[in-house]
Amino acid sequence: MDKQAIALNRFGLGRRPWEAPPADPRGYLLGQFARYTATMPGGDGLASHGAVAEDILEYRAAIMAAAKEAKAGMAATAPAGNEAMAVQSVVPGKAPVSDAKKAARVEMRQFARAQYIAQVGVRVRSAVATDTPFVERLVHFWANHFAVSVEKLDSTAFAGLMEFEAIRPHVTGKFEDMLIAVEQHPAMLLFLDQARSVGPGSPFGSRAGARAGALNRKVGLNENLGREILELHTLGVRSGYTQADVTEFARALTGWTVSGLGAGPFARRQSDTAPGDFIFSPQLHEPGARTILGKHYAQDGEAQARSVLADLARHPATARHLATKLARHFVSDDPPPALVARLEKAYLTSGGDLPTVYRALVDAPESWAPAPAKFRDPWLWTVAALRATSTKNGTIPGDIPDKQFANWFNQLGQPVWKSGSPAGWDDVAASWAAPDALLRRVELAQRFATILPANADARKLAPELFGTALLPSTRAALENAESPKQAMSLLFATPEMLRC
Repeated sequence: MDKQAIALNRFGLGRRPWEAPPADPRGYLLGQFARYTATMPGGDGLASHGAVAEDILEYRAAIMAAAKEAKAGMAATAPAGNEAMAVQSVVPGKAPVSDAKKAARVEMRQFARAQYIAQVGVRVRSAVATDTPFVERLVHFWANHFAVSVEKLDSTAFAGLMEFEAIRPHVTGKFEDMLIAVEQHPAMLLFLDQARSVGPGSPFGSRAGARAGALNRKVGLNENLGREILELHTLGVRSGYTQADVTEFARALTGWTVSGLGAGPFARRQSDTAPGDFIFSPQLHEPGARTILGKHYAQDGEAQARSVLADLARHPATARHLATKLARHFVSDDPPPALVARLEKAYLTSGGDLPTVYRALVDAPESWAPAPAKFRDPWLWTVAALRATSTKNGTIPGDIPDKQFANWFNQLGQPVWKSGSPAGWDDVAASWAAPDALLRRVELAQRFATILPANADARKLAPELFGTALLPSTRAALENAESPKQAMSLLFATPEMLRC
């Protein structure tokens, strides 16, 4: 590839053929930092995280009401003094409580699914329409780094909002600010169960512990968020932290919760907070100083965990971990050690300033190697195909509904915000280049070709998209296609479209 193609494809989201290729590829990339805006076309039509929280609260209230009604009805029909039978009885003439619970759950799932689909649509359309594709690509990179999954009902409608509210505004700022914004977002707090973590020695934990023991219920510390911050978000695996550090960090994080959706007194909406907002609850916070990675942190309430995050953001292991992931994403499945070292140095000397790290990536000679070294995952491949056929006003051909986008990514094996793991999606070719995965792309390319305008000409489009990287074999295959539609479907399955 020439440098223009590298700027548009390896760093960006694919060329739109009606755009002139950048005369100065490096300047084109670096100039996007000043032009980038966090707002998204159509984003104002999405439900806010407060509205999402309100719906979850209504769902929980309906479940509780159904349970109380069933309990009262069963008690009324049981013989006097036989509590065990009361629990198992069914009220004659009334639907079982499970039906009421199912109805509430169906309603909640419908709302959450509708919001998820709308968020996917906004994400796709923004990626196709953006004039700052390098920065947009970085947003997607960080969203996968801080992965949450829509598999949990409470997280389904929050996942996209975390990317839009916590990552997009900080993608050209400091990593520390993004880190704190992400860890305090309801999507992360709910996905990793932090919202229900209770310090055993906290005021609420001390009172609830005795009651929970009597009822055989578990109320206490949850280490999920603390562990994933250390292992995935900052230091990385095998970086020297211990299980004791995980536990101590989890204790420091107690009290970080979500208004209306958390544990104990914050399982209900509070009059002085909005539902879905991050709050710190002293009632849930484990008292006492903490020692994490050999450093002492005084008892400072919310500031205790915030101080830990600040130190983690400045840690050399974090710089190395993030540098490695950026080099792997943009340059090579096996990141060149010299490139990783330069990115690591840029991170540490700038205090975690992300644009400084991005500039080092753009300046690196390894980034401009002409041979395509990265295999596009389903997200990048689909966006590149959509950009390749979009109109000058950013419109996607065929009037594709948002639900269709979501279905496409499901079929391709990479549903948006549904990696199933806090580690996010793999970023190497081995995960996406298997024969069955390629077959799914070919099938989708055939379907996509059918919705393009009749005058779509792959033979003309290919040189505009790939320039000097267009292979003679690809040109011949397109020339020999039986129809324009077949030629377009072949175009989307070419090596030039699959790699960058």
